[in-house]
Amino acid sequence: MTRIALMIFSAHNLDWSIANVVRIFLLGFLYDIAAASFASIPIIVYLWIFPTRWYRKKASKILLFAYFFVALLTLLVNAVSECFFWEEFSVRYNFIAVDYLVYTTEVIGNIRQSYPINTILFIMIVLVAALLFLLRKLIWPVNYVEQGFKKRSLYAILLLTLPVLIYFSLSHKWKYFSGNQYVNELSGNGMYDFGFAFWNNQLDYNTFYKTLPISEVLSIIQPILGKTPDNKRYSYTSRMIEHKQRENRMNVALISVESLSAEFLESFGNNQHITPELDTLAKAGMLFTNLYASGTRTVRGLEALSLCIPPTPGQSIVKRPDNQNLFTVGSVFRSKGYHSRFIYGGYGYFDNMTEFFSNNGYEVTDRSALNDSEIHYSNIWGVADEDLFTLSIRELDRDYQNGKLFFAQIMTVSNHRPYTYPEGRIDIPSKTSREGAVKYTDYAIGKFIREARKKPWFSNTLFVVVADHCASSAGKVQLPVDKYHIPMIFYAPGHIAPSKFDKLTAQLDIGPTILGYLNFSYRSKFFGHDVLRMEDTEQRAFISTYQSLGYLRNGKLVVLDPNKKINTFRPDFKTGGSTKISNDKKLTNETISYYQLASFLYQKKLYLQEKK
Repeated sequence: MTRIALMIFSAHNLDWSIANVVRIFLLGFLYDIAAASFASIPIIVYLWIFPTRWYRKKASKILLFAYFFVALLTLLVNAVSECFFWEEFSVRYNFIAVDYLVYTTEVIGNIRQSYPINTILFIMIVLVAALLFLLRKLIWPVNYVEQGFKKRSLYAILLLTLPVLIYFSLSHKWKYFSGNQYVNELSGNGMYDFGFAFWNNQLDYNTFYKTLPISEVLSIIQPILGKTPDNKRYSYTSRMIEHKQRENRMNVALISVESLSAEFLESFGNNQHITPELDTLAKAGMLFTNLYASGTRTVRGLEALSLCIPPTPGQSIVKRPDNQNLFTVGSVFRSKGYHSRFIYGGYGYFDNMTEFFSNNGYEVTDRSALNDSEIHYSNIWGVADEDLFTLSIRELDRDYQNGKLFFAQIMTVSNHRPYTYPEGRIDIPSKTSREGAVKYTDYAIGKFIREARKKPWFSNTLFVVVADHCASSAGKVQLPVDKYHIPMIFYAPGHIAPSKFDKLTAQLDIGPTILGYLNFSYRSKFFGHDVLRMEDTEQRAFISTYQSLGYLRNGKLVVLDPNKKINTFRPDFKTGGSTKISNDKKLTNETISYYQLASFLYQKKLYLQEKK
């Protein structure tokens, strides 16, 4: 029933061939049986161990009905949860669902604020009670055959053999038979996929992906990064970035906007007029029109903006253990005498933000720095963006008063379900739509710029507005390129003339580009380019999910997948679709080299800050 509901919901994106529909239900039934076989283990063991005469007792009746109440309620809750998850991500449960278990307060709070959860739960409990009543004679039959332990053991062993066989023989990858992502996901079972993701939530690159000898990897990557003979003494990606011009010692306010797809801006063709402030900034500053996010979640955006490294499979480095003292944009600014900050509208423990940034060259300030009287509105994710910017202004004023230049990365939260914000700011009521949340965030950014314009530090500040990722990652293909297209604006009146930058840019290029604009000379380990000085032949971008690693170059998309799979596509940058083409050895090896080296440097602790 869940599968049919999700099919109807995704009807316009599904490849409706007879073969696909048949395979969806046949494979789906196989995964359903797998999930059921694991879920039935407790009841099989119970019926096996206890003697038949025990079933006459009232206690047994209570236990059986309790078990089936929990089982049926779990199935129903799972069906509803899968629908919510599908609405957000257009996939069955995956690594993201497992990740959410760590932050139950925020996730449950988000669900409660987004949906009438109490009403939904009440309806589900009533439905389960009704089902139990209808099934009561099957759950606890009046007539049953007495069975000895030996016969029960035979049945139990036969029944328990099924989950054992499934565990060792059923492959999660069987469902990936189609070029249509919706077909593949509908072939799965949410509970089975959740279990698979839970037990496989870390992906070691060398184990699951195609590799090359590290010497070959370096021979490919080092020339791309511009390592010269003078840099030979530096290992791996280390090299000197040198500028002959005088350092342009400006403050930098890097605003990382939650879920801001390029398609929301009028500058990219939107006609809903939901980003008037950003469109004004885009016309007054430098608009980057061809920028692509590294991933589909905030931690991937934070990783790219701070570490300037390709996304590694599995968990973001922001949330991994042993991620202290890494080479970051904040550490470079700090080495130049700046005060590097990370300012966040929520609580910094979420997604390990405080732990990561405070140990990698930044001072962290989160919503706990605000008094209740300073908060106009908040939801489970954090304070309203206008309050975040009030906090930011206060902290940046403090740096100026202390005679310190600042590099501040400011992370917004309002453009996130349940899409709530203070009333009276914009012409779209709170909690009605994504468009309302986008327009409110736009309003808050505009207000921040107007307030900053009154400050003595404004004229010497570069404002960078960029998204962490797109609002949706759903597409008909595995990596729909249009769902990674994000906007970026460099705004500095008197310093940057109105212009557009149209070259292909990766999110991990943003840090080196900011440092390059300031003419900073420094020893770099970054994988990113200063795109303002980049040659046309150097254009490329990285896009990914937690397991699919994509590399965009020369109008082609190479995708690395677990089980050492490699495919090349010709992407359509407008629709997000793609056509499979033959692999290009040179491009394939370049893709492998980038991702393999990123994983290698992190695992071997070779991406650390330089010791003084």
